[in-house]
Amino acid sequence: MAGGRPRGFDITTALNQAIDVFMAKGYDGATLSDLTGAMGINPPSFYAAFGSKEGLFRQAITCYEEERGALLKGALLAPTAAETVERFLRDSVEDQIRPDRVHGCLFIQGALVCGTQGEGLREPLAQARLAGYEPLAERFRAAQGTGEIAANIDPDALARYVCAVVHGLAVQAASGASREQMTCVVKMTLRAWPAMTGNVTVPST
Repeated sequence: MAGGRPRGFDITTALNQAIDVFMAKGYDGATLSDLTGAMGINPPSFYAAFGSKEGLFRQAITCYEEERGALLKGALLAPTAAETVERFLRDSVEDQIRPDRVHGCLFIQGALVCGTQGEGLREPLAQARLAGYEPLAERFRAAQGTGEIAANIDPDALARYVCAVVHGLAVQAASGASREQMTCVVKMTLRAWPAMTGNVTVPST
């Protein structure tokens, strides 16, 4: 039996174009016309490939999660936890202000404007935001074993702190912050790193 009619567009390119729309308008705000126009496809092709707007958004989450996962994996290769944090923060800034994409983060912008229409998407978005916590916490636990991070530091809380900074940077990027402004935030976070990991004596007040 002959196969189905070949798809007339590149799925990865289409997903990246859809990500831009979702980041600019949010899940609820993105219309079928917005999406098909950005992807350069007609409604029948859209429904054949994705089934629905929710189906497209779920695929967009997966696509974007793979990109973000690769960014974190690269940072985790750094020889020390401090260098991991620095690379993750600096690479996040560059990723969030890419010239070929709407600035910010899909997991943040998609969540902030996801209302009743996208109720079923709240959980996958939350899980996507949480995905970076455990790998970082594991890296910090390993750093405790080498003495880089003091034993009385909670690695899970430290991982959540780093991810909170990354999420905050995404909000700033979406609000038009410049690379220089966001880099200042990164530098301030890195200056505080020794105190947060117990490697300096913090003067009493």
